[in-house]
Amino acid sequence: MSAHVLSTAPTGRSSDRGTGAETLASMVFAAADRYSAAALRHYADGRWQEISYTELGVEARRIARGLIALGVAPRDTVAILASTRPEWTLVDCGALCAGATVVPIYFTNAPEECRYVLDHAEVKLVICEDAEQVEKIRAVRDRLPRLEHVVSFDDSGDLSLDELRARGSEVEVGVVNRVVAQTTPDDLATIVYTSGTTGPPKGCRLTHGNCIATMRMYEQQVDFGDTVVIFFFLPLAHVLARMVQFVALDIGATLAFWRGRADLLLEDVATTRPTHVPSVPRIFEKIHTKALAGVEESSELKRRLFGWALRTGREVRARERAGTPVGRALELQHRLADRLVLARVRDLFGGRLELALTGAAPIAKDVLEFFDACGVVVLEGYGMTETTAAATLNTMKELRLGTVGRALPGTETAIATDGEILMRGPHIFAGYHKNDSATRETFTEDGWLRSGDLGAIDAEGYLSVTGRKKDLIITSSGKNISPAALESALQESRWISQAVVYGDNKPYVVALLTLDPDELGALAERCGVAADPAAMAHDPRVRAVVQEDVDAANAQFARIEQIKRFAILDRELTQEDGELTPTTKVRRNVVNDRYREDFERLYEAR
Repeated sequence: MSAHVLSTAPTGRSSDRGTGAETLASMVFAAADRYSAAALRHYADGRWQEISYTELGVEARRIARGLIALGVAPRDTVAILASTRPEWTLVDCGALCAGATVVPIYFTNAPEECRYVLDHAEVKLVICEDAEQVEKIRAVRDRLPRLEHVVSFDDSGDLSLDELRARGSEVEVGVVNRVVAQTTPDDLATIVYTSGTTGPPKGCRLTHGNCIATMRMYEQQVDFGDTVVIFFFLPLAHVLARMVQFVALDIGATLAFWRGRADLLLEDVATTRPTHVPSVPRIFEKIHTKALAGVEESSELKRRLFGWALRTGREVRARERAGTPVGRALELQHRLADRLVLARVRDLFGGRLELALTGAAPIAKDVLEFFDACGVVVLEGYGMTETTAAATLNTMKELRLGTVGRALPGTETAIATDGEILMRGPHIFAGYHKNDSATRETFTEDGWLRSGDLGAIDAEGYLSVTGRKKDLIITSSGKNISPAALESALQESRWISQAVVYGDNKPYVVALLTLDPDELGALAERCGVAADPAAMAHDPRVRAVVQEDVDAANAQFARIEQIKRFAILDRELTQEDGELTPTTKVRRNVVNDRYREDFERLYEAR
């Protein structure tokens, strides 16, 4: 293979957290026996309620017995089609304890997308959230000959979750113990289907060993205090959320579930008062925008105070990281800045946040620096479904903003001569389900996983991701441009929610932008126009304000890389229209084809 610049992480300190279990199934029962605190916290019947670890173990066993009673045998596939809620975790644990391979499906998927996964994974039983999800399955069930049962959390399926539990009484208690004891690290724990930005999704085969190895890496690298409350809203069909779930159970943390409504998300974060928040960049960007918007609309004095407080916070953080004394005068200034400004930002997270994690997409360095100055540490990591979530991670002790950290303990990252990021270690998946040719293509001859991403590793092993290899734009002058960096810079704008950069074989790059619906009213008021997205997309006053932020984004790049022209779409890109994946990644080929005329008009002479 081609030469590499190699970064090999040390094995790291051994963690005293966790159950020490060798499979996910045994971990569930070990956690139930070891911990007595709340495992799950959720909102139901008008109040916040808790499920203890003891209750979690009982529920997992009852569900496992119910599945076995319905004919689910070890290595059979069981799918879960539901939003992020405690029942998801309970049935996940139950299915694993029945020896099944769990196949998660995004609850936002259309019926045909659900059918593809169920058919490809040869699913025997699917567990749905409610009537809406059950209806998706019924719409395609005549083309799913292997599907035997549709269970639902309510009573809309063939049988309800309560009825499934009741069926478990037919199975001897010791059967589940024997199944769990016979499960090995090499057994398949889950098949997670990639979101498929191009072509149909591929099923990533992750073993119990893959998951346990990744859990241990996280437990070594992430700082956990005595009391750990993790705010949970990410879709459990995504491998990162799944791994966070398993780590939480393994260390005896409490998973605090959101109420499932986007408009209550920030309120739920504050109410549950988490110590840890795993998220995608968009949530941190929204909080950042909200904080800055409040300052922007305040008096000159308050704007000056906010700016001074942030500068003070940045200086203190810089000195702390450099090991330089803060000094009495700066310490007093920081106390004042914290009381007047910085603590209010932390209060948005409930007031006791120890750290936050972000992944799945790039996040602007300015956003990370803003939260860091306010005392909110946001650690950025990088990985793929094929690496069982994160492969690299910044830590509290080894933090370099603007990078995605160093390789997790016991793993390796490398850069091929063409700039592609390569990875190797016990977290690497067992291949694509029923797709040997794709599996072969994704590995080098000497066993490195090809990520498809471009990046660089500095002398101290910190990885920076610069874009997707297949998304690389080559202009007519031969300049290689990564659209991801430009799109991330554009989305720092208060007004821009989505950006798609275009320009392959063109003299310069252009962009298609969408307006942030949460800021539409404020933008309309600023421009003196009606809050009508269709009209605002073409209004010169709106374009002038957006142009200011495009210019600010352009200033971060060389002239040949800058956005020369842009169009504003009158709506956001959506998964329903096939423009986004379930993880909100842009299906670039779909968007390029659908809006080709809009893009091409930007090249017409003016």
